[in-house]
Parts: sequence; structure tokens; C-alpha cells
Amino acid sequence: MSSSSEPGDETAGGLPVLAPRLRDLRRRASLTLEAAARAAGLSPAHLSRLETGQRQPSLPMLLALARVYGTTVSALLGETVGDQDAVVRAADMEPTGAGGWTYWQAGAPGRGMQALRVHVPYGSQGDIVRVHPGEEWLYVLSGRLRLRLGDAAHPLGPGDSAHFDSLTPHRIAALDRGGVDLLFVHTLLQSPTAALCLGPITGDTP
Repeated sequence: MSSSSEPGDETAGGLPVLAPRLRDLRRRASLTLEAAARAAGLSPAHLSRLETGQRQPSLPMLLALARVYGTTVSALLGETVGDQDAVVRAADMEPTGAGGWTYWQAGAPGRGMQALRVHVPYGSQGDIVRVHPGEEWLYVLSGRLRLRLGDAAHPLGPGDSAHFDSLTPHRIAALDRGGVDLLFVHTLLQSPTAALCLGPITGDTP
């Protein structure tokens, strides 16, 4: 095994068009290999292996590179979404239940950023701690919630918002018996609703 491999990557073979796209995006951004690698938290040698197809990036690497190049993970992967997906009508937002929570898809599927409208009932799933790659943003529409990030607890009310790295252990609990309604955006590409909000369970902190 080569000592130059880094955690979370794999040998090439599954994403044949990604390597040249990464190189082209870096050049369009007028970034040297060293500057782009530093901004993405990678070594220049590792970024070079990604650009030549010798390695495949993990999801956190894709998220970091997408931010550096001012694009989305979907664009890096060559995915396109038709113009008809730009608008989501209220009548087309079908509710989905998972673990007591209710979700309405508020954005187009297949994009690097997913938007949801969420209802969190009182006392449901407040003891589950979640950790996963990506970023999350939430905005409280109605009700009150407690957002725990690591060891810190944050009470949030209508109009409050939070934006955090999803690798920070986090959990959400509704404080009102009527529950809380949120706008919720995450960057975990193509994550099933249940996987995003119900797991993995990493522990319970009072």
C-alpha cells in the first residue's frame, strides 16, 4: 500500500469524468495546484492525484473543492437539472414522515444543496445525536427549539437561524408541545431523509 494515500479516498475507476473536470475548474478559477489544495485542506500531491484520476475524492473533499471553485457537488459530478425543476409548487410538496418528523421537499432533487420544510414534534428524536459530512442551515418559522452543537445548547425561536458543519455532533429538540416548523438546507448529496435526520446514532448527551 502506498504511504501517500489519505483517509477517505479510493483508487480511481468509478468517476472517469471527474478528474479532468476538477483540473478544468481549477484552471478557470486561475488557481495554482498549491493554492487550490491549500484552500481545500488537501496536499498538492493529493489534489494532483485527484486531477489525474489516480484517486477518487470522498464526499467531504468534494464539498471542499466545490466551495473553492464556486460550484456545487452536483456540477462536479456532471449532473444537470432541467429548467422545469427550478420551481417547486406548494401543491407538489408531498409530506414524508420519518421517526415522527414530517418533511416537505422544497427544492429540486439531485442538486448538491437540498432544501426541506420540516415539522419537528415535541419530544420526538430529541435524544439522537447526528454526525455526517456536509453543512446544514436551518431557520425557525414557528415554535421554539433547542439546538445542541457539541457541548453547547442554543435555544432558537421564530426568525432565528443556524449554519453549522454537520461533522459537529448535533441534535434538535422541539421545546413547545405544538412542535416547531423549520426551513432546512443541507449539502449531503442525495441523502435519504431518514439517513439524514435519524442517523447515524453516535451517543446521547444530557
